[in-house]
Amino acid sequence: MERVPLDSVEPTEAVPGVHLAQLAVGDEMSVQHFEIDPDEEVPVHNHHHEQTGYIVEGELTFLVGDDGEEVVVAPGDSYVIPSDEPHGAENRGDVPVRGIDVFSPPRTNPDWQE
Repeated sequence: MERVPLDSVEPTEAVPGVHLAQLAVGDEMSVQHFEIDPDEEVPVHNHHHEQTGYIVEGELTFLVGDDGEEVVVAPGDSYVIPSDEPHGAENRGDVPVRGIDVFSPPRTNPDWQE
């Protein structure tokens, strides 16, 4: 078993105000912690990984699909983003959004780490 404490990983600022920390990476999935500052966003993108997540703090507005449908997630909400579905996210609130994402297959070398 491998243990990866959050405080042992230096977050990367993937885009301004979006801080990502790669946590445990297994053979079938990987875990990532995220923090998105108020008034910041993750640009619309897609990837072949299925992505599930859980919001711990703050409220996040996802823009999903080709039409940019808005889906708001709040503390205690979980979500799933299918493989290859376009999606982005905006923190329209006054507090940072913090949560966890799980990717399958694992994101062993995400482009934001470069």
